[in-house]
Amino acid sequence: MSRQARILSQAFLLAVISLFSAMTFASVVISGTRVIYSSEAKDVTVKLNNVGKAPVLIQSWIDDGDMTVKPENIRVPFILTPPINRVDPGKGQTLRLSYTGAALPMDKESVFWLNVLEIPAKKQLKDDASLLQMAFRSRIKLFFRPAGLNGDANDAAQKVTWSAAPGGVKAFNPTPYFVSLVSLAVNGKEREGQMIAPYSSLMFNGIRAAAGTQIAIEFVNDYGAVNKFDALVK
Repeated sequence: MSRQARILSQAFLLAVISLFSAMTFASVVISGTRVIYSSEAKDVTVKLNNVGKAPVLIQSWIDDGDMTVKPENIRVPFILTPPINRVDPGKGQTLRLSYTGAALPMDKESVFWLNVLEIPAKKQLKDDASLLQMAFRSRIKLFFRPAGLNGDANDAAQKVTWSAAPGGVKAFNPTPYFVSLVSLAVNGKEREGQMIAPYSSLMFNGIRAAAGTQIAIEFVNDYGAVNKFDALVK
């Protein structure tokens, strides 16, 4: 294994840990909170900006949902370039994503994740000094959207039906789009939302809501904005 590969491997392990940290100090900012890849597109681009005061090494890759798998062991139907690059302070980098054409469902969306690993430049220290440098990993959703799907993705959240079930409420997404819920609240009690897959049900346990109960919903649209509406339990 080369020296660079060892550095990236060690940084990857540290970055997995950093994803669970409540506070991060990443210098690299991704333009957008999600990527929508239309099946008709030749490629899509994502802009990164280094807003820090030092150069960083950036490693980027796409995974299919398992954040613990190393990039070299991941097989996804996308090519991302450049996978590794140095970005100076105040500068940017454009990532280009290309779909390989490998088989994916054409009647509904598929979801992947774009990862950006930021490795700070090594600082020069005196012989008797020590410093822990953390690598920071950002991760946003990548939706592969086949052409010709019915309906509008931004209306999908309001198409979800809610029904009372033993132990909680059940949500059913009848659309071909993923629905990303930020939160839901019943009788003033709020809980964190989840992503509901196309044509799938998801159980929210611990929520007491009889038929006719109003649920306050927050969801993220294609543009990364949080929208709100009220739904009724059936």
